[in-house]
Amino acid sequence: VQLQASGGGLVQPGGSLRLSCAASGSFFSINTMAWYRQAPGKQRELVAHISSGGSTTYTDSAKGRFTISRDNAENTAYLQMNSLKPDDTAVYYCNAYVRAGRFSPLYPYWGQGTLVTVSS
Repeated sequence: VQLQASGGGLVQPGGSLRLSCAASGSFFSINTMAWYRQAPGKQRELVAHISSGGSTTYTDSAKGRFTISRDNAENTAYLQMNSLKPDDTAVYYCNAYVRAGRFSPLYPYWGQGTLVTVSS
């Protein structure tokens, strides 16, 4: 299983970006998907999480500005980020819990990270 994250870049404060995380390979199903971020000198933190049924949770700083969604047919998760602030600057990582076979346990996978820089 591979997770390919994309969509990062340089954006001005107040701007928007949309991150994508596409899962590929051989597996039975994807359970939860999530976006984490790690700013320089800081620990990795959870930004947003979406269940297989579409229920979502957000860190307080993302509420009202970010929206996580997923396309189960495409095995892809998205993070729409609006009203971006310099404090949002970080490497963003996608995460997914994947079941390899019907009766296999869930296993976490990580994407390679995509850099988001918010600066004027």
